[in-house]
Amino acid sequence: MDIDETTYAEIAEMINSDESPVGIDAKKTHVYIIHKLNQIEKRLVSLEKRMAADAG
Repeated sequence: MDIDETTYAEIAEMINSDESPVGIDAKKTHVYIIHKLNQIEKRLVSLEKRMAADAG
């Protein structure tokens, strides 16, 4: 995975859980992933609209 150390540390701190046997909060982790996927989807829709406008 190509991620800088600062970003990695920020994400790790955000999803960390001392109460979890695996060390992360599963709910926070899933919410973060879904949030990022939604951001990607919005960007993709925007790009598709621009490409359609340029092609038409």
